[in-house]
Amino acid sequence: MVSSDIPPHNLQLVIDFVNTLDVETDEDRLATPGQLAQWLGDQGLITDDAPALRTTHVSQALALREALRTVLLTHTHGERDDDAGAHLEHVAEGGMLSVRFAGDGSVQITPRASGYPGMLAQLLVPAAYASLDGSWKRLKACDADDCLEAFYDQSRNRSGRWCTMADCGNRSKVRAYRSRRSQ
Repeated sequence: MVSSDIPPHNLQLVIDFVNTLDVETDEDRLATPGQLAQWLGDQGLITDDAPALRTTHVSQALALREALRTVLLTHTHGERDDDAGAHLEHVAEGGMLSVRFAGDGSVQITPRASGYPGMLAQLLVPAAYASLDGSWKRLKACDADDCLEAFYDQSRNRSGRWCTMADCGNRSKVRAYRSRRSQ
């Protein structure tokens, strides 16, 4: 097992962002500019000088969320999706995600763009840090088609497929069992 229940590198931010859509109930907590502004504010990502958010900003956030979910599904299944990766790269470039060196030699990955592009790119900073030690691949999307929640795979061999074994894993195994029995 991984030594901590808390995902490293602030990956919880990415998990929370992806999970703003409940696939099962179709409840979207980012459906309006007000909801998006509230969520960004709650995460400490919105700045005082940020422009008022518009529906185009919501569309961009939703596209980023789905690209992240697609990448997390590739972590679950091992299949590639170059379009999702290209979208993440586009958001990182738009926010001018950069490496910064402090006088003491410490390194930070941070967006240089201000406003909304910088806010969106800030959501990719945990992925950039986590990719350096391999923990990014532990961030996955649930294998259950009616769930798709993001989760951090705590399994030793990185084989986790469901957000919770008690719910999604059990339902999947029961379905597979019933399918085998009906044959």
